[in-house]
Amino acid sequence: MEGPRCYTTGRFAPGRVRHGVRVVARWVRDARALGLGEIDPEQAHAALLALGRRAFGEGEGIVRLEARTGPEGLLWLGLPRPIGEEPARWRAGASAVVHPGPGPVLGAKRPDLDFIPEAKEEARRAGWDEALLVDAAGWVVEGARSSLVAVLENGDLVTPPLALGGVASVSRAVLVDCVPELGDREISWPELRGARELIAINAVRGARPIVRLDGEPVADGGAGPWSARLGLVLDEAP
Repeated sequence: MEGPRCYTTGRFAPGRVRHGVRVVARWVRDARALGLGEIDPEQAHAALLALGRRAFGEGEGIVRLEARTGPEGLLWLGLPRPIGEEPARWRAGASAVVHPGPGPVLGAKRPDLDFIPEAKEEARRAGWDEALLVDAAGWVVEGARSSLVAVLENGDLVTPPLALGGVASVSRAVLVDCVPELGDREISWPELRGARELIAINAVRGARPIVRLDGEPVADGGAGPWSARLGLVLDEAP
């Protein structure tokens, strides 16, 4: 049986990986917690940069490093890919896939979580940019490829707690550190449906306002002020 794996993904631009220190630190933490071994952060950062230079030169792209165990111990795998389409505003829907909740290592970014590709495929078929996952108790956990921030009807700026089992994303960590208004609490689907703003965040795409949910407009159907503000924070943070 295949052993545990974990990966990290960043956005390469000439000479840098956006949030590179955090992108590597997340991978180091997950590999240690899963029992894969110790990863040297400086070597990992250099490997991400080298992967990006080889694949994209002076352009931009996505770089990914995966850790797994091989015959001789810890094995690194590098995979670059194009950025692809980047719509400024996203459409999302409620996934039929039920989020299973916390795994054995809370917050780890793992490629062996079958429910994530299932939800991504559901989004592709539906023509959504993102599928939002809810757990068996009815709490919103995360998107299939992003973390979620909501501006609720009462104006509170919130994100689902990691204790529900979502990935401890780099973008979420940046905003928790840099945006004091951002709170951490459980969000029900009805609360999400009545939100003033919904914002998908990840380290590659930054902040993307979700303007349609299950085919209906979110609030007035436009991008709100918090999506712009959070986008600037993610663009400017190291």
